Amino acid sequence: LGVFCVNSTGWQQQPQKHYGITSAISLASPRDIDHQYTDKLCDAMKPFGVFEDEEELNHRLAVLGKLNNFVKEWIAEISELKNLPPSAISCVGGKIFTFGSYRLGVHTKGADIDALCVAPRHVERTDFFQSFFEKLKQLEEIKDLRAVEDAFVPVIKFKFDGIEIDLLFARLALQSIPDNLDLRGDSILRNLDIRCIRSLNGCRVTDEILYLVPNKENFRLTLRAIKLWAKRRGIYSNMLGFLGGVSWAMLVARTCQLYPNAVAATLVHKFFLVFSKWEWPNPVLLKQPEESNLNLPVWDPRVNISDRYHLMPIITPAYPQQNSTYNVSTSTRSIMSEEFKYGLSVTDEILQGKAEWHRLFEPPNFFQKYKHYIVLTASASTEENHLEWIGLVESKIRVLVGNLERNEYITLAHVNPQSFPGSKENRNENDFVSMWFIGISFKKVENAESVNIDLTYDIQSFTDTVYRQASNINMIKDGMKIEATHVKKKQLHQYLPAELVQRKKRVTILSESVSESLHFSLIMTLYTKRYFFFLNKDVFFFCSSTPLSKQLFVETPPAPSMTCTVKDQGMSIPVIGSSKFHERHAF
Repeated sequence: LGVFCVNSTGWQQQPQKHYGITSAISLASPRDIDHQYTDKLCDAMKPFGVFEDEEELNHRLAVLGKLNNFVKEWIAEISELKNLPPSAISCVGGKIFTFGSYRLGVHTKGADIDALCVAPRHVERTDFFQSFFEKLKQLEEIKDLRAVEDAFVPVIKFKFDGIEIDLLFARLALQSIPDNLDLRGDSILRNLDIRCIRSLNGCRVTDEILYLVPNKENFRLTLRAIKLWAKRRGIYSNMLGFLGGVSWAMLVARTCQLYPNAVAATLVHKFFLVFSKWEWPNPVLLKQPEESNLNLPVWDPRVNISDRYHLMPIITPAYPQQNSTYNVSTSTRSIMSEEFKYGLSVTDEILQGKAEWHRLFEPPNFFQKYKHYIVLTASASTEENHLEWIGLVESKIRVLVGNLERNEYITLAHVNPQSFPGSKENRNENDFVSMWFIGISFKKVENAESVNIDLTYDIQSFTDTVYRQASNINMIKDGMKIEATHVKKKQLHQYLPAELVQRKKRVTILSESVSESLHFSLIMTLYTKRYFFFLNKDVFFFCSSTPLSKQLFVETPPAPSMTCTVKDQGMSIPVIGSSKFHERHAF
């Protein structure tokens, strides 16, 4: 593609700069109507608090300025303790860099700030987690201070004058850290340990994304819209196998590269157009990967066999290139693909004047979408233990989703990223409880009178994984429990507020793959601790050769041959934290 201009010799084609690995799809300039649609898009987003006011923005800048000075002061003190000469101490420097949504310019009201403390070579990581941590304790403005030193990317978390900050640390192989230091060059990574490289990665990726988009303001407004849409539609969570902030930013950046002159309203529509038709697992790249002599592991399916199995690769543009979506599963990719198509249909109507922007941000009716759900409950006896426990449980939910996906009778396991507090009816009075809901779609069974679907192993292996991890890091405490319960759609009102489960509007984004002629029910035998979904074409009946202390099953439509039933809420999986569970699962 090129731009044509006229000179004395006639039409000549001038090379058009292109962004990314291909030339643009369209170089069309925005029309007046496109600007009008963009203004309406901004108005539709304002009620959701996506734009920060001037006062809060200035407050963030002031807090970051204080933190930057505080870091320089601490590094100077450490330098003096390590007997650096006064001439070196005066120029040793140190700097706070930001990354993530704040650095991209798309943070929302009340959002936290991702930041990085960069120090010279004589400042050790132990200094950061010891002396700097202790120095932070002395500041009156610092609240909720905690260090997570053994994390994959070690971090200190705190509130500074009301602003939440996650602060990483990187020690560079430099004598001093100047204020104008640029982290984009690969040479900055030389002679660094892997933890420092990981800590630097966030800043380097964020800066590279901003460098690779043709118009930063159009990119930012589009990204605000897409992030809001993803959160409202329940597909914003890297941890649970959807996409996180950096992945959404790279998809929007690629759209901007393909339509470099478009404004936000057009870019939102083109975003859905491009990615509803994207042929995964072809990767999304913002630039050609560059070779480096640092020999760090990078995403490369030609070399790394495991990379060939990534379902939805979106590759970070800074060296060492990584896939930011390695948590995506077959279910989450399917859900997101359907959402891209739905977003395209809605934005088609908006740009045709048949709908308003607020429709794009309407949440799906998750609790009307499926006939069967698994309710995952995590509880603890104190608030502090509960916060720690749910963090671990949530980080492992994708293990359960993966287990369910591998069951030959399950076509989709859809986890809702939002957690809910436990209802008073379903918990002990003094427990702190959180619940997650997983919608289940079953495979259509042809020419089968009955099929047993055993989920015992799927769920038990998940609970084993959570408990083992908690034991390994010495987290498990009395009162920490995890429980999984099967419920049908009509039973959700026992766990959730009526307004969530009684919406009349029907959203048909994902079609139910189970035949209406099949009735699904659940059998639990407390004696044998085996759990089955029982499928029967015409009627439901019990079939067991072992003594049962009690039989429970989910309500089904009346069946002619059903003579005696004992009805209950659903299926309960072994509870982690109970004495019986600990006896059977000692590690």
